[in-house]
Amino acid sequence: MKNLAVFASGNGTNAEKIFEQFQEHPSVRVSLLLTNNPAAGVIRRAARFRVPVEVFDKSILAKTDDVVKTLKAHQIDWIALAGFMLMVPQNLIDAFPNRIVNIHPALLPAYGGKGMYGMHVHRAVVEAGESSSGITIHYVNERYDEGAIIFQASCPVSSDDTAETLAEKIHQLEHQYYPQIIEELMTGDGS
Repeated sequence: MKNLAVFASGNGTNAEKIFEQFQEHPSVRVSLLLTNNPAAGVIRRAARFRVPVEVFDKSILAKTDDVVKTLKAHQIDWIALAGFMLMVPQNLIDAFPNRIVNIHPALLPAYGGKGMYGMHVHRAVVEAGESSSGITIHYVNERYDEGAIIFQASCPVSSDDTAETLAEKIHQLEHQYYPQIIEELMTGDGS
């Protein structure tokens, strides 16, 4: 059995889709949810799926090996970021090389980088008059949204789209593809 940890900071709809994907899976289980936000909606979602939760202070993540030790204690093989709003520190990247994935709500390298998340991305895409947007699933490295791209899917942006209507299109893509790509990574050859 391979163990997946999910890091999330917010409401957790992507995390919930991941929990659903692996609820009865024969070879992968979500073994841990980690969050820096003790009020995050994702904690309630994890409880419904009986996923253990660890809440940590962001200074612990950045300045100690405590989070890495927690992951190792749970025998975590892979990490999926699902709306996690903190920079992943180098010690975590080093402990899980090419085993940390993230989903970004745009077609990287466009609309990525520090401060480009959620509605900030959708507003920028709409304001720029783009004809398409989408999702990018990528490996995590030491810079925001610059890790190697694993998968992208796109959707049209119509002239009457708002940041809110675009966000809904992007959520549909995220929910459709992110759990599936995580499964392929964790169950594929060489993983």
